[in-house]
Amino acid sequence: MRIYNSLCGGGYAGLPGPGRRRLLAAWLLAALPGVAAAEPGAVEMPLVQVGPRSWYVQGQTALGSAANRNFISNAGFVVTDDSVVVIDALGSPPLAEQLLRRIRGVTDKPVRHVLLTHYHADHVYGLQAFKAVGATVVAQRQGRDYLASDTAQRRLEASRQDLFPWIDEATRLVPADRWLDGDTELRIGGVDFRLRAVGPSHTPEDMTIHLPSERVLYAGDLVFRGRIPFVGQADSRRWIGALEALLGEDVATLVPGHGPHSEQAAEDLRLTRDYLRHLRETMGRAARELEPFDEAYRRVDWSRYERLPLFQAANRMNAFNTYLLMEQERD
Repeated sequence: MRIYNSLCGGGYAGLPGPGRRRLLAAWLLAALPGVAAAEPGAVEMPLVQVGPRSWYVQGQTALGSAANRNFISNAGFVVTDDSVVVIDALGSPPLAEQLLRRIRGVTDKPVRHVLLTHYHADHVYGLQAFKAVGATVVAQRQGRDYLASDTAQRRLEASRQDLFPWIDEATRLVPADRWLDGDTELRIGGVDFRLRAVGPSHTPEDMTIHLPSERVLYAGDLVFRGRIPFVGQADSRRWIGALEALLGEDVATLVPGHGPHSEQAAEDLRLTRDYLRHLRETMGRAARELEPFDEAYRRVDWSRYERLPLFQAANRMNAFNTYLLMEQERD
């Protein structure tokens, strides 16, 4: 309370409740070892250029937490002749505001569009910062069902607790301004964007963004590079099919939803595909033979994947969800 009063007495008492609590919590987090930042909400966010017009920032290989501000996913942007097109919005409004500052360090052109690869929290909780500067949000229509679901609301409520102060009661879910029905080609500021509907895969609303002029593909969470994918409630059969289709794209550089970009796009598409195949083959066999999950999981050879980051955190859950999916497909 003494710290709180000191902050309020220092001129912060006029801030509204959420802003005051966010500032207090940011100050306390910054005082913890290993959590210091140059400004409230700031994390290390270097820009990586992958084409003459194309950039991205890489999230941390970690689970979302207050310490990393939920900076666990990638976001990209493309500088066109008259504006900036952002691809995904990061995992909190402060992160999105920081990305806007990074963009302004490259160009003073306005951000006019945000293209969403899908509506998972770590890719969309920053949307309101882009809406505040007048951007139009574009996504596949299936994302509306997720936004209207109890799952989305429960996830947001949990995030307000687990990721405070970066997610708080002022954080809201933002619907798209333009809902797409399938593959779409957009020409923005002289640049062609090929938006490919590839769901249901990782999510029902999955979308990839391809810049043919630069041979750059923003793949969203169809590809997790350098770490175990998050499978969740995915339709892994169709996810594998989507990856097979992307292998036919003319791509020199692939920017995944998580992990560093790749100049061996086919190799990384195959790695995610092969992991999903391994889950389906092993858990499918267990489901067909009515083998209990725990026994099946212990029997599987995970050696190809067990050294990848987040294996311990995600693999067992991925296997269990796939086991349930294979039971449903069997029925």
